[in-house]
Amino acid sequence: MKRLTTLLGFVLLTPSVSVGFTSNKATAVKTIATGDILNWSIGLVIVLGLFFLLAWVMKKLNGGSISGSGQMQVLGGLSLGMREKIVLLKVGNQQLILGVSPGHIEKLHVLKGEDCLVSESAPKSIETANSFASKLSQIMQGKNHG
Repeated sequence: MKRLTTLLGFVLLTPSVSVGFTSNKATAVKTIATGDILNWSIGLVIVLGLFFLLAWVMKKLNGGSISGSGQMQVLGGLSLGMREKIVLLKVGNQQLILGVSPGHIEKLHVLKGEDCLVSESAPKSIETANSFASKLSQIMQGKNHG
């Protein structure tokens, strides 16, 4: 307890004591020199270069692009609202229709063989996306009426 009061007294008395020791010397204002700016710039370039180098290494370690050059490809999508969408996904020789919402993905339908909505020979274009939307709406209407 005695140590605590001594420490508290020292902390409380220190600012008043240090105020009494003011210097009469004029305080020198340091200007920023060109060398300082050059040092900061070189440091910034090194840090950004290191950041982009590490990002490139991480991309190479994770197997390249995320866009689907392997077994899985996103063939199309249809937005149903602000946060919900339907996605056509190709996995191997199957096509999956998935319902995607925040925090939840649900398989709606699996297409195989001739039932596939987008063939492999079809070019990726706006017509493909429109045909996906029209075929999907036909399937949805067929399920509702049948």
